[in-house]
Amino acid sequence: MDLLMGLDIGSTSIKANIYDQKGKLISGASSPTQLSHPDKDHPNWATWDPDIIWKATRKSIQEAVGNLKKEEVKAVAVTGFGMDGVPVDKQGQWLYPFISWHCPRTEPQAQAWSQKVGADTIFFQSGKQVMPIDTVYRILWMKENHPEILDKTYKWLLIEDYINFLLCGEMVTDFSMASCTSLLDQKSRQWSDSLIEKAGFDGSILTPVHASGTVLGNVSTQASQQTGLPTSTKVVLGGHDYHCGALAVGAFVPEVVMDIVGTWEMVFQSSHEPKLDQKVFENGMSVESHVAKDMYNTVAYAVSGGMVEWLNKTLCFEERLQAKNNSTSEWDEIMKKAKDTPVGAKGVFFAPYFCGAGSPIVDNKASGAFVGLTDYSDKGAVIRAVMEGLNYQFRDMAEAFEQASGFSPDKIVAAGGGTKNQFWMQNKADITGKRIEVPAVEEATPLGAAILAGIGAGVYKNEQDAHDMTYKVGPEYEPDDQNKQKYDQYYQIYKQLYPQLKHLNNEIYEKFER
Repeated sequence: MDLLMGLDIGSTSIKANIYDQKGKLISGASSPTQLSHPDKDHPNWATWDPDIIWKATRKSIQEAVGNLKKEEVKAVAVTGFGMDGVPVDKQGQWLYPFISWHCPRTEPQAQAWSQKVGADTIFFQSGKQVMPIDTVYRILWMKENHPEILDKTYKWLLIEDYINFLLCGEMVTDFSMASCTSLLDQKSRQWSDSLIEKAGFDGSILTPVHASGTVLGNVSTQASQQTGLPTSTKVVLGGHDYHCGALAVGAFVPEVVMDIVGTWEMVFQSSHEPKLDQKVFENGMSVESHVAKDMYNTVAYAVSGGMVEWLNKTLCFEERLQAKNNSTSEWDEIMKKAKDTPVGAKGVFFAPYFCGAGSPIVDNKASGAFVGLTDYSDKGAVIRAVMEGLNYQFRDMAEAFEQASGFSPDKIVAAGGGTKNQFWMQNKADITGKRIEVPAVEEATPLGAAILAGIGAGVYKNEQDAHDMTYKVGPEYEPDDQNKQKYDQYYQIYKQLYPQLKHLNNEIYEKFER
């Protein structure tokens, strides 16, 4: 039996999942991802310690491999969040921690460089909207604040690439991860000499770029001793997390539109050519290279799941306690409050901009808000308002996506941790009027990485062969017509939240130096 590992370096946890060739989860383990705030003068600055990330990765792999009997993992591929990179010297020693995508420090560099180069120029070359979390702005920050570190840098390794280096010793990246840098020319799929020249740093610190599914080598002796993976295990180039998720649910053909519901929510459609169109740019979407061979994608994005976690941790102590006492799921207890609240959350609306606004309005200074609170508002209304606000945001993304692409699907395939929340999915169908299909796959993102490992190792002929062997249809959610009619009216109120709050949010952002 051929076993394949998908290693998912996530913002919340690091998962090592082992699958058979039919996509069945054989063994899995996870360790928490530890975010650090080491600078006392800048408490909102956030980093990942490379040693802690590697320690958690090793632990997850060890536990997953330890659950196996005599079987061995044939190949492993790494996936995870993009953008965050680490400078290393020629010996591979890291010189500065990963600056996390949570960290706001590179906002000035993003503003200055986008004004200098032009947001449209950046998009029509790299496919990316101006996002302060993209790698180029981290490098510019390092150039301005720690030039001595940049002078010592041999390579700038994105987080998945750093793990690959520790597993097998190779320093490379793939097309989907390179897309996160805002420095990849999407037409040639080579580093953009023009953008690098304008950024003013030595482009040799960027690694070679290869297609996902490329075999990098075998697990090194040292990594084998640290992880329990045998040296016969092939290390295969994976890719950005939601691209891998798209591969697992069939969104590697243009006919399938995917919604990733995780820390970030993303509407995603693949294409044979990069859609570097004016409408795509104006609607706040990005164009990237897919992990699927010779494919690209267009993606609309916004932070999502993090606000659900905030809701749980900040307001739902009683529900967590009830779940513990009743031996039930805390999310079942929380969503019960939402279900028992009428459509429209008793007039409470939630602006879901905890980390700025994403597509179709890209505004890093936007912040969240509850609007319409009265003494009639209870916890159920607040909980439901958060879920409805996130789904209004999704509808806004989906409509902008359809305007730019000219394609309006009847069905959207949803993947990610949020799909386990049945209320969220049904409410998504009601607000959008779209049928939502949730594939019965064991965690799409690591499965997608495992599929790439299988393609590289020859277990699968190609993406379609892997899909035919691993894909299983799960629950489907049909929109409730009566709820949809009400939500059509309430959505028009939601659409006014951002423009009405924009000036106030900008002032708050400036006053509190976020």
